[in-house]
Amino acid sequence: MSTVSNTSTGSSADIIAALNKKSSTTTDTNTSTTGSSGTALGQDAFLKLLITQLKNQSPLDPQDNTAFVAQLAQFSSLQGIQNLNTTVTGLSNSMQSSQALQASSLVGRTVEVPTATGYLSAGSYVQGTMSLQNSTANLVMNIYDSKNNLVMTKNLGSQAAGDLPFAWDGTETDGTTKAGAGTYRFEVLAKDKGDPTTVQTYIGNNVNSVTIGANQAVMLNVNAVGPVALSDVKNIL
Repeated sequence: MSTVSNTSTGSSADIIAALNKKSSTTTDTNTSTTGSSGTALGQDAFLKLLITQLKNQSPLDPQDNTAFVAQLAQFSSLQGIQNLNTTVTGLSNSMQSSQALQASSLVGRTVEVPTATGYLSAGSYVQGTMSLQNSTANLVMNIYDSKNNLVMTKNLGSQAAGDLPFAWDGTETDGTTKAGAGTYRFEVLAKDKGDPTTVQTYIGNNVNSVTIGANQAVMLNVNAVGPVALSDVKNIL
């Protein structure tokens, strides 16, 4: 596209620079796509640029049809991308709302989360799952109280790889004494050749409340554990 100086109000470069500057300061996120470089144009700025080009074109050398169609195609692509961004944002918000609703229904429920800590209520028991990555010839579970005193040791023998559920009602190693209510730490070790390997445990604890994190992540506030991501829940008991 060419222009003549006696009919133009400014060169294309000046027009683009002015529109880019205006576009970079707008607060309307629906019509501005200015990036960090300050060279991208929003819908309004693009149309203004197109109209300005048409007004200032030389009558002796008018806009080429191919170039005009190419500019319209660019505008259509820009509009399509903005519509797609709006749709994706809407889906993301909807998903977050759905997760928050799902998480709120877990308040008061017991969930298994990756932790070694469990709370034993009076007259109740602690449930959990051991996740064995490999089979073992000798699996041992140790349970410690809040003062790190060993209250129970149980030899579980040979176990195949996979998830192994367990429950503890507070019975100590002697088989007659019952541990009191409180927080306990569960240590599961696979004792084969070499040093013992710690086995991942998922302990069931009560969900006290639900919060939305700074990054919009749904967090469960689990008793005796603290904040846990909803995605980390292994089982709902």
